[in-house]
Amino acid sequence: MESPHENPAFIGDDGKSANGHPRLPRNSDEEASQTLPQKEGIEKERATWGKGVEFLFSCIAMSVGLGNVWRFPFTALDNGGGAFLIPYLIVLFLIGKPIYYLEMAIGQFSSCGSVKVFNLCPAMKGIGLGQAFMVYLLATYYESICALIAYYLVQSFRDPLPWSYCRPEWGVNCIDSAPRSWLDEAKFIDSHSSGNWSLVYGNLTKEYNQRIISSSEFYFVKDVLREKDNINDGIGLPNWELVLGLLVSWTTIFLVIRRGVKSSGKASYFLALFPYVIMAVLLVRAVTLPGSADGIIYFIKPVWGKILDPKVWYAAVTQCFYSLSVCFGNIIMYSSYNKFDHNIHRDAMIVTTLDTFTSLISGFTIFGILGNLAYEIGTDDIGTVVKGGTGLAFISYPDAISKFKTLPQIFSVLFFLMLFILGIGSNIAMTSCTVTAIRDSFPNIKQWHCALGISIISFFIGLAYVTPGGQFILTLVDFYGASMIALILGILELYVLGWVYGVDRLCKDIEFMIGHRVGRYWRWCWALITPGIMTLILIYFYATYQSLTYNNVPYPNWAYALGWTITAFGVLQVPIWAVVAIVRQPGESLREKVSGAFQPVSSWGPSDPLLREQYNKDLANDNVTKDLSCWGKVKKNFSG
Repeated sequence: MESPHENPAFIGDDGKSANGHPRLPRNSDEEASQTLPQKEGIEKERATWGKGVEFLFSCIAMSVGLGNVWRFPFTALDNGGGAFLIPYLIVLFLIGKPIYYLEMAIGQFSSCGSVKVFNLCPAMKGIGLGQAFMVYLLATYYESICALIAYYLVQSFRDPLPWSYCRPEWGVNCIDSAPRSWLDEAKFIDSHSSGNWSLVYGNLTKEYNQRIISSSEFYFVKDVLREKDNINDGIGLPNWELVLGLLVSWTTIFLVIRRGVKSSGKASYFLALFPYVIMAVLLVRAVTLPGSADGIIYFIKPVWGKILDPKVWYAAVTQCFYSLSVCFGNIIMYSSYNKFDHNIHRDAMIVTTLDTFTSLISGFTIFGILGNLAYEIGTDDIGTVVKGGTGLAFISYPDAISKFKTLPQIFSVLFFLMLFILGIGSNIAMTSCTVTAIRDSFPNIKQWHCALGISIISFFIGLAYVTPGGQFILTLVDFYGASMIALILGILELYVLGWVYGVDRLCKDIEFMIGHRVGRYWRWCWALITPGIMTLILIYFYATYQSLTYNNVPYPNWAYALGWTITAFGVLQVPIWAVVAIVRQPGESLREKVSGAFQPVSSWGPSDPLLREQYNKDLANDNVTKDLSCWGKVKKNFSG
């Protein structure tokens, strides 16, 4: 009887190896480089993070972004308040953490970016290409939001704040965001505004030109966006002030990624940590404001009746999915620059937990300030002063800041500086993902050449988003180019990794890599629970689908056609490249070609030649799995 194979890399919780002997510590990287023979000329060495903590901070900067600040608080509020945390935490443990750990594992194991990693199943290379296309679209419009933030950051140094008072050209239904008695009359253009602020938030169901509107909202729509009522006659020309903000944003991205992880890793310390410094300052200020407690209670007060509503669970899944940036390719890309035995399990748990913690802290801060806004205008209904999404960043929060009696400029600068850093940190990952996908396929292209080319092209594409019709285009691309593609390709990725490559093989790869056995919780999530829930979410998405609108304004037919074309282009990468892989696959019969296209390529495995040789020997000796029936392999996926 053949003895079971023992993995020399395995170490149990007692600190002993598989044969019961204490495991000797691994050599340091410097010692390893001296003892292992150099394989120069065989394979170009891939860059790695300078320190493991740079990878952790980069993941934090990527996952903790704008969605935590302006999407989570209002998603929670609209879906049961404190009761929303129950489905959200359940989803975090069944979807967020499993996918995050899974993508970290395959990226680090293969040292491949989000496209080349599908060497594990060449027929599904289209998933990686579709995700690369999707994340590039996401990066182009994400940076246009950073351009808006940069514009507001500059304007925050003015006294008085430019959105705190009305202009005559805005009409008679404008009201100053800041009390006239707090403003120096000599510093702004005279207007006719009175001081009944409660009118601003009363009866929001009225038409835009009939209700009283705050100066902060007029400023955003009329001065900054110069927004059109519709885009039937085109989107207009770019706002040159926002063009400068876009240029600054993309220049910042290029400077950070020009040397790859060597430069972005150093920047990660600032990008990951400094927003928390600002967040702490804003939180302390928020909780000390009059009325802040009412706002925070309004945020966390549970509405238990909503907990069984499928819309609430759908909101929890989508919030977790997009907040953590899972199935975008970014996590795979970042982890591909890790050292082979880096402890990704620890980092995955830290990032996913910190992401949730940050969302909660942001909620307390935002609703503390909005509670003060409700207190200042004399209303008990805090829900009437709430605007989600960009409305929070550019209308509600500036409106609240205008009512600060002492140095509102300081808190405005801090808020928009925090948003800018969060936006840059997330987009560094998205742009790096595109650069890595290109350089994995064309390694002779220099890092800075590729980064510069992507930045320039993205800047010119981004000009469409800083036009008077730019928010229409941004919403269109976000829905058809990001949300739809990410959901479909993400589900396909889970099924390919879980059932084509196989959960059992994934677990053995992780054990070989970091020396820890994978528990059944992860096996069940990867094999059944996570892809099953995501499939139900996709069905629910299409069952409740409605034509996209922006501010209740429908799009022209050409825009819908453009949106579906973008979705089709991303999703159709899968069947197109599946056919290409099958045609290219050697074999005498179609069955052999198809079977070969769904098997890992011969070079699949660790990038280090010695580790790959050991890995291939382990696979060759795994006679138990080879002899299993189809049902046996299914059971092994779940139980090991």
